[in-house]
Amino acid sequence: MSQPSRLVIATRASRLALWQAHHVKAQLLALYPDCQVELLELTTKGDQILDRTLSKVGGKGLFVKELEAALLDGRADMAVHSLKDVPVELGPPFALPIIMERADPRDAFVSNQFGSLAELPEGAVVGTSSLRRESQIRAAYPQLHVQPLRGNLDTRLSKLDAGQYAGIVLAAAGLERLGLADRIRSYLSTDESLPSAGQGALGIEIMDERADLRAWLAPLACARTTACALAERAVSRVLGGSCQVPLAAYAQADDNLLHVQALVGRPDGRLILRAQQSGPIDAAKSIGTDVARQLQAQGAQAIVDALSAPDPDQV
Repeated sequence: MSQPSRLVIATRASRLALWQAHHVKAQLLALYPDCQVELLELTTKGDQILDRTLSKVGGKGLFVKELEAALLDGRADMAVHSLKDVPVELGPPFALPIIMERADPRDAFVSNQFGSLAELPEGAVVGTSSLRRESQIRAAYPQLHVQPLRGNLDTRLSKLDAGQYAGIVLAAAGLERLGLADRIRSYLSTDESLPSAGQGALGIEIMDERADLRAWLAPLACARTTACALAERAVSRVLGGSCQVPLAAYAQADDNLLHVQALVGRPDGRLILRAQQSGPIDAAKSIGTDVARQLQAQGAQAIVDALSAPDPDQV
């Protein structure tokens, strides 16, 4: 197999995205030490619009459009994404052939005064950017006030430090990757806050026609994480989940057995539907699909459809 001489990685310009891109760059250089690996830093609409929640401005796809444009016009060979930010419907001309080994998939509680969500006093304000987290927090702690929290990781932490929130909930992986694990006061168990599909994993997007890139990048893929992600993303795909819907999907692999859990809720936390199923790891997509069908049988599709309507506040 020929080896690459030059590769360009498209990435968002946030500190966390740059860490992720440099992580991929380091792995590529370890494989191909004679290759020139460059980063193309881009600012996406998702980074620019900070005064509204993602669910109201177009969803997670806002974080990938500019990077995909760089793939289309040849400025970049690949784009590195947090997998949870990649829409599940990713058709031609794009492909997502590489899902890398997952970091910690859990959510984390960060506060300067309190050790956990359970310690927060009645009426305390909790910040989160995710309807998924919001729904689960409201269900478990109805006495708390959940408020939107946008911005990159450093911006969110600065808002906490400025006293706008008693505590905030973030993805543990992002904090750990940036050396900020000491800010974590407690980790939320998956029973307390089921993660979003792909949380903690990185995905590499390319043009579908690039067979050479598929071969060069293949060593970066993690088979176990890929199986988990396929199951999780299948749940979202079947239900048509988006940022407008509190939807979680989490898979764990134990040898050749895959266990998948998922939930769909209302943003106010007053109704949360749950489903789970186990099966062989090589049947990841079908297990995720079956879990989604279980949720549909409980009425989840009505929640998804209503929240995806033009006026989601009516749900």
